[in-house]
Amino acid sequence: MKEFRIGMIGFGTVGTSVAAFLQKNCDLMAARIGIRPVLARIMVRNLDADRAVEVAEGVLTTNGDDILNADDIDVVVELIGGTTDAKKFVLQAIDNGKSIVTANKALLAFHGAEIFAAAEANNVDVYFEASTAGGIPIIKTLREGLTGNRIESIYAILNGTCNYILTRMEHEGIAFADVLEEAQKLGYAEADPSFDIDGDDTAHKTVILTALAFGRWFDVSRMHISGIRRLDVQDIENAADMGYKIKLLAVVKPTGDDVDMRVHPVLIPASSMLGQVSDVFNAVCVKGDAVGETMFYGRGAGGDATASAVVADLLEVGLNISHDCARRVVPFQAHDTYGDLTPIDDVHSRYYIRLQVEDKPDVLSRITHIFGESNISIASILQKEKTEPVPVVLMTHVAREKDVQSALQKIAGMDVVNGEPVLLRVEDL
Repeated sequence: MKEFRIGMIGFGTVGTSVAAFLQKNCDLMAARIGIRPVLARIMVRNLDADRAVEVAEGVLTTNGDDILNADDIDVVVELIGGTTDAKKFVLQAIDNGKSIVTANKALLAFHGAEIFAAAEANNVDVYFEASTAGGIPIIKTLREGLTGNRIESIYAILNGTCNYILTRMEHEGIAFADVLEEAQKLGYAEADPSFDIDGDDTAHKTVILTALAFGRWFDVSRMHISGIRRLDVQDIENAADMGYKIKLLAVVKPTGDDVDMRVHPVLIPASSMLGQVSDVFNAVCVKGDAVGETMFYGRGAGGDATASAVVADLLEVGLNISHDCARRVVPFQAHDTYGDLTPIDDVHSRYYIRLQVEDKPDVLSRITHIFGESNISIASILQKEKTEPVPVVLMTHVAREKDVQSALQKIAGMDVVNGEPVLLRVEDL
């Protein structure tokens, strides 16, 4: 049987799982696609390090050129992460006529336009299922299953660390810092969790999904991104009392010629499909004009889940090689086309607002008067207990972000308001 030969850059958790799957299911894979995958070479930092998977003698190398410039390597798997070395390796491989499989969300979010332009020029493929939502086949769904649909919205929970933390805060009433420490001990959070809890991980994945949905790249540096580190248990409890849960959500919606693309904590209905997603699981809800609402759910991270996506992409490349063809992965009309984002000031939403106010007459009337002057209508007011200062929660009707922020700036300056107001957006899905 014909073979296709794989070179892998990186042999960490995901790379180890990829090697194990290829060893375990090689005959099955070959029978399904008619060509045998062979893991021919792996670039590592240290040849003598202990490995969880044994490989044949001569497979390991510390020299990337043994893979990138080798005539006997058909496809390169990039699993080192980061953007500097990864970009150099990927572009070198493409220039040498090799297809790419990558799990690197940051690489594509920042350099996707350049990489796909190079792939087109060299008539090779770039596959990236593992870059977004781990074992959930959302990339293949957007690029193939929903190609005929106009995408009307994407709402997604894309970070298992954040979802685990929020689930524990909700169920146990534990403060954010304590749950984060627990998550680190369990291996759900990194020693430096900033990339996850500040929303950057979710933002990079969101750029990829949005690019697929709308056929344009978007500048991640222009996104509104905020994480969960400032969330308080009382906000999660207040949300529950009103029938909502708080999730770190990717929100993507077309707004005329622009796209509203943002990542931040959101109140969503507890009864919604996304509201039921707990612990380390991910979910992506996509609405198309023909298909309607769809939801995809599963593990978004971990060696085996991510490796499953990597191997699926490898088999796609193998199938292409066996038929002597290359397929377009991203349906861009122009790889250097960038779309415009809706500024956060122009976003329209409902809002959850928590204030700490002194227990004095006319405080609420003064606050609601300021909102009224800014064309913001209050839907409900919640005051749970008589403490000093008094926590007051307001839910607005749909309003413009710029107007809400302006009103809150005035309210924060009132002598009867203590501390900074808390603002969370609401998506009723």
